[in-house]
Amino acid sequence: MGSTWGNTIKISIFGESHGTGIGVVIDGFPSGVAYDEAFVLREMERRAPGRNKQSTARKEPDRPEIQSGIYNGKTTGTPICAVIRNTNQRSNDYAELAAQPRPGHADYTGMLRYDSCNDPRGGGHFSGRLTAPLVFAGALCKLWLKEQGVTVGSHIQSIAQIQDMPFDDVEVTAEQLDTLRNAEYPVNNPRALEAMLAAIEEAREEQDSVGGVIECAAVGLPAGIGSPMLDSVESRLSSILFGVPAVKGVEFGAGFAFAALRGSHANDPFYEENGVVKTETNNNGGILGGITSGMPLIVRACIKPTPSIGMVQDTLNIRTGKVEPLSIHGRHDPCIVTRAAPVVEAACAVALADLLKEAKGYHA
Repeated sequence: MGSTWGNTIKISIFGESHGTGIGVVIDGFPSGVAYDEAFVLREMERRAPGRNKQSTARKEPDRPEIQSGIYNGKTTGTPICAVIRNTNQRSNDYAELAAQPRPGHADYTGMLRYDSCNDPRGGGHFSGRLTAPLVFAGALCKLWLKEQGVTVGSHIQSIAQIQDMPFDDVEVTAEQLDTLRNAEYPVNNPRALEAMLAAIEEAREEQDSVGGVIECAAVGLPAGIGSPMLDSVESRLSSILFGVPAVKGVEFGAGFAFAALRGSHANDPFYEENGVVKTETNNNGGILGGITSGMPLIVRACIKPTPSIGMVQDTLNIRTGKVEPLSIHGRHDPCIVTRAAPVVEAACAVALADLLKEAKGYHA
């Protein structure tokens, strides 16, 4: 089931971009967690379209309507269902795409998979709009993780060729992550942000788009969570991160940079401080053998450029069998990276909540 994920905390995401609404069912969520509506709505606002010049002109309130699972301000332990209404669709913008699927989008593969019965408007179930219910689920998981002493946060590592200062993978703190969460653009270096916004504007003026990388960290995770080989922390996080539309690469710790290192520089030596085992460096991103080490968990997700661009492209018309010009209409982000941080955080929060709840079972 491609739209359902999880072991002990399961999420099931439903809806289409231009249907009446989208939403999520969360099963297995712990009972008694206080529902902080202000926090949840703030998380939804961070992802919502139409917030700034770098975003699509489509504007949606993205206010989740709770159908079940929360009573008297607390989670009940039974399935939580939330619906987010679609209120600003322009479906006519997508009328031509049945004949000419967009390059780089799932129009063609979705048509094949579902025998042309899929809803193509706005990308249907393949749309980035479906990340809104994921952010809702992630917000709830952040609330429970916070009770367990775990904080999840992120920053924009790069847009186009412009790099932000990376996290100090040993010293990153919950306070730093909370500060970034409250920023309009979560970056560590304001000068890098200026260059990033200029690159986005240049792409927008040329009717093109740019991609980037989100670096996410989780601090406060206890050591010893996860399993080896085929059910590792990396594989669980990767599986849900790759469920985010436009994510095309995931790495942990030093990631692909390991290929250029010697073992003497790649290894993380252990030491003990006040009875707690730590490592001098954190090249492995807080995970060893698929199991958390107690150091900050560091993961990065690569976001590809928005495939829907205004620039005319030559591509196949499947009705005529000829390559013809395609001009994509509609409202699309020249860069979705500026809205991707809360989505990547949400995916990581859901995965970590699932892993932590599972661990409480095998450590009981």
